[in-house]
Amino acid sequence: MASAFISYKEFVEITGVAPERLQEILALGWIGTSGEGQECSFCDADIYKVRKLERLCGDLDLPVVGGTIIVDLLERVDTLERTVRRLQGLEE
Repeated sequence: MASAFISYKEFVEITGVAPERLQEILALGWIGTSGEGQECSFCDADIYKVRKLERLCGDLDLPVVGGTIIVDLLERVDTLERTVRRLQGLEE
């Protein structure tokens, strides 16, 4: 399934991320964009990632870098769990 792209303004509204925080996330290269500044657009698949990051950072009082590491690790664990379930289904 192809991802859609949304504008900077829509991304900020949907995710609830502060523009300053979004600039910090972009500086880390954690999510990609097409274009630059407030004229850039975001992949709609990154909405979930940024929402999860905001929740983790807020709930656990983490800096952005720590939150991105945790979100990335959670995604890797999810991928590995799906792979294990798929492989178990093949072996049964």
